[in-house]
Amino acid sequence: MNPSVANLVPLPVLIPLLAAAATLIVGRRPRVQRWITVFALVASLVVCVALLYYADADGIAVLQIGGWEAPIGISLVVDRLSALMLVVSAIVLLSVMLYAVGQGIHDGNEQQPVSIFLPTYLALTAGVNIAFLAGDLFNLFVGFEVLLAASFVLLTLGASADRVRAGVSYVMVSMVSSLVFLVGIAFAYAATGTLNLAQMALRMDEISPGTRAAIFGVLLVAFGIKAAVFPLSSWLPDSYPTAPAPVTAVFAGLLTKVGVYAIIRAHTLLFPGGELDDVLLVAGLLTMIVGILGAIAQNDIKRLLSFTLVSHIGYMIFGVALSSQTGLAGAVYYVGHHILVQTTLFLVVGLIERQAGSASLRRLGSLALMSPLLAVLFLIPALNLGGIPPFSGFIGKVALLQAGAEDGSVLAWVLVAGGVVTSLLTLYVVARIWTKAFWRARADAPEGDLADIGPSALIDESATDISFEERPDVGRMPAAMLVPTVWLVAIGVSLTVFAGPLLDISNRAAENLRDRTVYIEAVLGG
Repeated sequence: MNPSVANLVPLPVLIPLLAAAATLIVGRRPRVQRWITVFALVASLVVCVALLYYADADGIAVLQIGGWEAPIGISLVVDRLSALMLVVSAIVLLSVMLYAVGQGIHDGNEQQPVSIFLPTYLALTAGVNIAFLAGDLFNLFVGFEVLLAASFVLLTLGASADRVRAGVSYVMVSMVSSLVFLVGIAFAYAATGTLNLAQMALRMDEISPGTRAAIFGVLLVAFGIKAAVFPLSSWLPDSYPTAPAPVTAVFAGLLTKVGVYAIIRAHTLLFPGGELDDVLLVAGLLTMIVGILGAIAQNDIKRLLSFTLVSHIGYMIFGVALSSQTGLAGAVYYVGHHILVQTTLFLVVGLIERQAGSASLRRLGSLALMSPLLAVLFLIPALNLGGIPPFSGFIGKVALLQAGAEDGSVLAWVLVAGGVVTSLLTLYVVARIWTKAFWRARADAPEGDLADIGPSALIDESATDISFEERPDVGRMPAAMLVPTVWLVAIGVSLTVFAGPLLDISNRAAENLRDRTVYIEAVLGG
């Protein structure tokens, strides 16, 4: 790898951190804050695209911080998997930030603490990128903790009772996860004498299978909480829906995938023997089924989509647990697809709240007549989530189901059946939203004469019931909120248009993951 390329590796972390500091300095000048944030996230996206190009063409890029060689120093590593995650997360983070800024400009006022939103958002960006670049367990933990600190601030902005309650619950669960992760780090270090992932991969082969399985089990619990894998997922539907639409979108679309990324990295690099694959398969099946059954029972679209989020994490765990190149490739492709589609749907929900004054199916109706554009913006990602051909959701699910059929075991076939059932129920759930919110007359809704709030501000909302006719600003969707949503819908469609090249990259990423030697030699040398 060209040394100049290796110098690009820390930029996805340094750019947002420096920008966060700059936005704090100019906290009294919101317009300057916004321009700094936009510039930083665009620059980060450009760097991430360059890293993906070079990682795919030339191989793994490694930067040893301070010139200290691994395993003594800190290693930042970019392979195809981490580069793909960096690019997808950069697209989502930029899009959601533009949406949030557009919403804040339209609704903000001097009493709202908007000056802290952008610095915190940039810190969240840095935490996500640290987790994807970390070449050792401790810095992976650091990335998670930066995420935790920033996400708590974003989740509780406005300090309403519901948000503080959800924020406290979120932080308590995250602290438990962090504590379990620290225990796993301690066990791994005691067994191998190192925290560097490449060296740990070599030394894990020398310890007993029982000890190795115990360490993997502890790490799986920590990562499973962050990824919302059943039965460690009950916190998510209660935490995410209370936040503003932009915050919910980036949390739901991206943060759980950091946990999935950690599971993929640990499973393929540190514990490739498959000792706990059956446990993961069962967890994946239960995550799919329990999540989608929870979605069916919901009347609030945010909570409903939160349960579908949990459900579709099961598909990713399914692909990882098969321990095959086809399964890993399907999981990698599905992770990218789901980040984009789930984020898009939550942004659309923010537009629905603005258009109709509520996200409750008991109060919605006539949206297709009131705003055909909004109907199209919902329908495309909804069909994508449901796995309707030819969308990327269908392509990803077919890849995973094919991997299960190739495995041929009884449990794999059970997962295939569970995946098909979950897909059909997902389609039922999104069709239910369509028929109630978009197709029926609002007068036929049980509470169609009521609205929750006025225009949903970025923060500081007050949840009061008012008459729908008395609600101000009905039907106005600012262009600054529409454009990022349309942009993400278009990118979601492009996953279908360019499915061939994207699946090829996913296959090459899976091949790298299966061949640990490439990663180990790139980090340790020789």
